[in-house]
Amino acid sequence: MTNAVIIDAVRLASGKGKPGGALSGTHPVELLAQVLRALIDRNDLDPALVDDVIGGCVQQVGEQALNISRTALLSAGFPDSVPATTIDRQCGSSQQAAHFAAQGVIAGAYDIVIACGVESMSRIPMGTSPMGQDPAGPGIATRYPEGLIHQGISAELIAAKWKLDRDTLDAYSAESHRRAAAATASGFFDAEIVPIAVRSSDNGAIVPHSVDETVRAATTADSLAGLRTSFHTDELSARFPEAQWHITPGNSSPLTDGASAVLIMSEEMANKLDLTPRARFHSFSVAGDDPMFMLTAPVPATHKVLAKAGLSIDDIDAYEVNEAFAPVPLMWAHEFGADPAKLNPRGGAIALGHALGSSGTRLLTTLVNHLEATGGRYGLQTMCEGAGMANATIIERL
Repeated sequence: MTNAVIIDAVRLASGKGKPGGALSGTHPVELLAQVLRALIDRNDLDPALVDDVIGGCVQQVGEQALNISRTALLSAGFPDSVPATTIDRQCGSSQQAAHFAAQGVIAGAYDIVIACGVESMSRIPMGTSPMGQDPAGPGIATRYPEGLIHQGISAELIAAKWKLDRDTLDAYSAESHRRAAAATASGFFDAEIVPIAVRSSDNGAIVPHSVDETVRAATTADSLAGLRTSFHTDELSARFPEAQWHITPGNSSPLTDGASAVLIMSEEMANKLDLTPRARFHSFSVAGDDPMFMLTAPVPATHKVLAKAGLSIDDIDAYEVNEAFAPVPLMWAHEFGADPAKLNPRGGAIALGHALGSSGTRLLTTLVNHLEATGGRYGLQTMCEGAGMANATIIERL
């Protein structure tokens, strides 16, 4: 079987996903173009050799509409002959892009392909739709007469079901910031971050942006304890009496701008081009789960990918479980008896941000670098996705 291997993986440093954030003055096409161009330059690769670019983006409206992956590669200077497509599997969009890219290589459809993702949450706010239209339709209203709920409410239900109290959620979140801050201070992220020139919101000067804007090194569980809950209302309390209302901005991922990209090819092509593979794709899965709990699908997705790989959780050296909300990785770790030290060891989305369409390849980028830095062999990545889905990926360091 043809091996699909990772040659390189890059990302932008996160920007706060609101007006005045470091990346908020940059068009999302240019965010994605920056990482696409970096992959080509860093590996001295002729872009005409790329068979396809597969990108993830959730809010495909406005400046992110009309196949942003194709627009971005043209902006990055790729030849007209290189095609691209943009997909939406909600928060897992670029993880799914990596699956499609690697599976295409394994099937023999591609020799070289780039998986990537982008989201500018400052410029295209979450939930934006043309003319305020309802994206669900009457069939969903019939099946779920009370309506599908916000992901934050799902996080509350998970916290209640797995008996995760406020202190536990806040302590976990503070540790995410501590780990991310330590990784930043040690220079760990330097190899994966592509600097981008941005206009300063302070004085209008053009400055480089190369440090994650969302990491707060001074965060403590005590400081998080003072934050008000985000989703509690009397109406929701009546509908969900089991909820304890522990979710706050401090134990949730922040709105974020970002872009990331991974260069994937066949092992044979890597040898032909004298490029050194860093990891190979070992196994893939995708799963659906209850859309009301919504964020629990990483559990069945992980069961599926471990079974396909013939591995146990103890065989995995690091797990990247996206921190959309603190209950998600904590619930996942409880279900698998996972080692907390291996869980998001460089910090997660609570600290590093969750730029929706970019997060899948962002997590993959950090996972590859962590395995290399520690000598680990296997890494597992999974993330919850809107409407109750999840992808899971196992990679093997080479």
